[in-house]
Amino acid sequence: MSAPHDPQPWPLLSSRQGPDLVICRARFDRLRNPRTGAAFDRLVLEAPDWVNVIAVTPEREVVLVKQYRFGTGAVALEIPGGVLDPGEDSRAAAERELREESGFTAQRWRYLGSVQANPAFLTNTCHHWLAEDARRTESELALDEGEDIAVELVPAADLPAYVADGRIAHSLVVAALARWIDLRA
Repeated sequence: MSAPHDPQPWPLLSSRQGPDLVICRARFDRLRNPRTGAAFDRLVLEAPDWVNVIAVTPEREVVLVKQYRFGTGAVALEIPGGVLDPGEDSRAAAERELREESGFTAQRWRYLGSVQANPAFLTNTCHHWLAEDARRTESELALDEGEDIAVELVPAADLPAYVADGRIAHSLVVAALARWIDLRA
């Protein structure tokens, strides 16, 4: 069954800044639904772009990081990643985040594309990078004061099972891995 019409962009009637929420800034937009004419207030979170890094060693192990996540209240198994600094491109951020969070660096990099984290209310994009022939070159991690991270190496062949059984559950990590390998277990 096809839709009777194509949805159209909603005209912006007004916008006001909300509070700075550390990792994003709230904005409140008043928009008009072009289908019904009704006006609605909607929350938009203005956030910087993010990067995720799939780092693969010469032994075909993937560099994973374990860290506590405030939203779920649990330790999560993920790939290295983080926020782009102002003016920083996604590759430079990927190289920096990999080095800081894992102590690994790589000479071969490939861009795997990007996803919109949640376009329902977030403005940002998450860029996915593949770092091949990654090697541990730093003996100490360069963690921010608010980070507590442990590094784990997992055979690449095991990743579909990690996603299937929920050991890896972060949606942006799963999206990055899906750009690189077939996750059907």
